[in-house]
Amino acid sequence: MIRLLNSDFLIIGGGIAGLSTAQRLLQQGALVTVLERGEVGQEASWAGGGILSPLCPWNYPDEVTHLTTHGAELFPAWAQELRTATGIDPEYEKSGMLVLPSFDAQAAEQWCAKHSAYPIHQVCAKHYNLLQGDALYLPEVAQVRNPRLLRALRQHVESLGGRIIEKCAVSDIVVKNGRVKTLSTPSGKFNARGYIVTAGAWSKEILGQHALRLDIKPMRGQMLLFKFDVSPLRHIVLQDNLYLIPRRDGHLLIGSTLEDVGFDQHTTREARDMLWQRAQKLLPSLRDMSLMQHWAGLRPASPHNIPTIGRHPQLDNLYLNSGHFRYGVTMAPASAEILLNEITGAKQPFDVTPYQAGWGT
Repeated sequence: MIRLLNSDFLIIGGGIAGLSTAQRLLQQGALVTVLERGEVGQEASWAGGGILSPLCPWNYPDEVTHLTTHGAELFPAWAQELRTATGIDPEYEKSGMLVLPSFDAQAAEQWCAKHSAYPIHQVCAKHYNLLQGDALYLPEVAQVRNPRLLRALRQHVESLGGRIIEKCAVSDIVVKNGRVKTLSTPSGKFNARGYIVTAGAWSKEILGQHALRLDIKPMRGQMLLFKFDVSPLRHIVLQDNLYLIPRRDGHLLIGSTLEDVGFDQHTTREARDMLWQRAQKLLPSLRDMSLMQHWAGLRPASPHNIPTIGRHPQLDNLYLNSGHFRYGVTMAPASAEILLNEITGAKQPFDVTPYQAGWGT
């Protein structure tokens, strides 16, 4: 049985990429249905820390920083729009980020001098009750609280008329004459005019033979959560790949691992102990704290952190918005804008051809 949903677009995947894409399409008057294999926003989008910047932007290619910078520029207005529309505060905040040794100060300063969105200052870490020595301070780096952002985005999508169907895994993409005709699911077959895959780490598996040479795979990241009466930190703190993210209400996130273990989402004692011990060296008061929560998420890893955004090279009504690796939340509003422009033929904010290279054609 084919279920005619009277939708212009079917979106496969209800994480930050899928919901932000649905929001933009709905605001343009499209009829949109989101199919989610589990529960909306409960995978990598929920699990991340919400730092709205690459950890050290000078270590990334321009294709990444163009997208993250544009996403970060769009975020203040986007967060305010969601708060006004839903009453849910995503807690967007410019908290700044301290980068502790070791780092390449010359590379950082040269890169920041070319990118006005990233002013940088050398500071002494002891003034922040952290380890001795020089640190770098990026005052414009912001953060958002992922679970609140996702709740607000879901509510806004539904208030705009978007339909969300959970527990609906797509098992097959049925193609005929160079176009997608239907999606097969355990609940039946669905069809629409256009189809958009935003399934994160599961995107390649869903596309199957239509993935071409797409290289997106799961990469596990584990996080810890603590709760202080008063936050012990004023800023995000980064040392190498370890980061500490203070929230307004005293919660403190610590992350993250980077593990190539397939679709295994289990947490491990080894990762918990490693993260906790490393964080204690920066913040000794953590020794006396109780661990509130320990979780893992599967990032949609792609080569060099560069996502694939746009139309399928061979199927003219199939699109992809996936492979954002560590920066899916930061890139979300920019990626949705780029995809909408691709669909409507509108002018792009910058050269977006690098985001089609992932197909390998």
